[in-house]
Amino acid sequence: MSSPATHAISVNPATGEVLSSLPWATADQVDNAIAQADSGYRQWRQKTVAERADALRAVGKTLREHADEMALLITREMGKPIAQARGEVTKSASLFDWYAEHGPAMLATEPTMVENQQAVIEYRSLGPILAVMPWNFPLWQVVRGAVPILLAGNSYLLKHAPNVMGCAALIGEIFTKAGIPQGVFGWVNATNDGVSQAINDSRIAAVTVTGSVRAGKAIGAQSGAALKKCVLELGGSDPFIVLNDADLDLAVQAAVTGRYQNTGQVCAAAKRFIIEAGIADAFTEKFVAATAKLKMGSPEEEQNYLGPMARFDLRDELDQQVQKTLAEGATLLLGGEKVAGQGNYYAPTVLGNVTREMTAFRQEMFGPVAAIIIARDADHALELANDSEFGLSATVFTASDQQAQRFARELECGGVFINGYSASDARVAFGGVKKSGFGRELSHFGLREFCNVQTVWKDRR
Repeated sequence: MSSPATHAISVNPATGEVLSSLPWATADQVDNAIAQADSGYRQWRQKTVAERADALRAVGKTLREHADEMALLITREMGKPIAQARGEVTKSASLFDWYAEHGPAMLATEPTMVENQQAVIEYRSLGPILAVMPWNFPLWQVVRGAVPILLAGNSYLLKHAPNVMGCAALIGEIFTKAGIPQGVFGWVNATNDGVSQAINDSRIAAVTVTGSVRAGKAIGAQSGAALKKCVLELGGSDPFIVLNDADLDLAVQAAVTGRYQNTGQVCAAAKRFIIEAGIADAFTEKFVAATAKLKMGSPEEEQNYLGPMARFDLRDELDQQVQKTLAEGATLLLGGEKVAGQGNYYAPTVLGNVTREMTAFRQEMFGPVAAIIIARDADHALELANDSEFGLSATVFTASDQQAQRFARELECGGVFINGYSASDARVAFGGVKKSGFGRELSHFGLREFCNVQTVWKDRR
C-alpha cells in the first residue's frame, strides 16, 4: 500500500479494505487540469443555453444507466447504506432534468426601460470554476453545484475528497460518455497546495466549497486575496425545536430521520434537539426508544439504516466529543461508544441534560449523536437555537401557525423547516449564515451565483 503522504487512499469503512490508491497531483498536473478547464470553457461558452441544457439532460440519462454502479461505489467508499445511496443517485439524476427544463428561462435576457434608453440584464458565464467538495454526499454535492455552473456556460474543475476518488472518476466518466466535451467537467486529485495553486491561477474565475469551517476559512481567505468570488457551504449545528403543542409522534419520527440519515453525517442534519419543558420527558422517552430500534450493520444490506462512519479518524473525534460532553455533566441515554469488531461503526447515541456550555451544544457533532436540551418555554427555545456560531438550517414543530411564523422570522439560519426535517431541493435555495458560510446553491439563486450579471444599455434616440 502506498503512503498516505504521497497518495490519496480510499478505504471501505465497513471492512477496512483499501479500495484504491491514487498519487496526489503534481504542480504540472494541476496546471494541465486548469488548462483543460480553460480550453473546455472557451468551447462550451459558445453553445446556446438550449444546447447546454440538452447536453446536461443527456448526462442525467447516462447517470441513470450507471445508477447501480454509482450507488454501490458510494456505499463502498464512504459507507452510506445502499438504499440511501440509491436515493442520492435518483435525486442527482433528477437535478439534471429540472435545470434542463427550468434553467434556460432563469438565464433569459431581462429588458427594462431607463428614461430614453433600453437596458437589458444578461447572464453571462464567468469562466472555469474550482469546486472543492466533501465525501458525505459524493455525487449530490458535486452535481448540485456543477449542473447550474455548467448550464450558465462555465466549466467545472472538481477537487473531491481523497477518500472518494473512485466516485470522482466515475462521475467524470459519466460526463464523458454523455458527450460533454473534454475540459468542461474535469477533476484533479489536488493537495491543499494544489488547491492554492488553482485559486491563484488567473484562469480560474471563482471557487465553490462545501466542507468544514476550517476549510472554508482557508479557501475563503485565499479567494479573497485573489479577488475571486467564492460560495461557502460549511458546517452546521442545526436546532430541532419541539414546542409543547407539537404533534409528538410526528416530531419524534422526523427527529430520528433528521438526525440519523446518512449515519448522522449531514451538514444540515438536526443536531441540537431543543424541547420545551412540558413535553421534554415524553419526547425523550419516545425518541430514545425509536433510535434504539434503528438497524446498524453492513451498508450493502438493505435492512440496515445505519452504516459505518466514513473515516476512522472522524469516529475517534466524535467519541472524544461525546466523552467530553459526558464529563461536563450530560447524561448518557443510549449508545456512547465505538462498536467493537470490524468496521468503523459508532453506536447511535442520545445525550440528555445537555446545556449550552457543553461540547455537544457548542460544536458540530458529525455522526450518529443527538443532544437533548430542555427549554423553559418558547422564548427560551428560540434563544437557545440562535446561541450558536452556525446558521445553516433549523426545524420547529408546533401546532400554531403564528408561532411557526414567528420562529421563521427570528431564527438566524438559511432555511427553516416547519413540522418537517431539513432537506435540499432543486426548486429552492440552500445555504447558511454566520459560520455556516455564504452564497446559495440550487434554484435560480444557485444558477446565477457564478454568472456575470451584465447590464447592456442601448440609446434609443
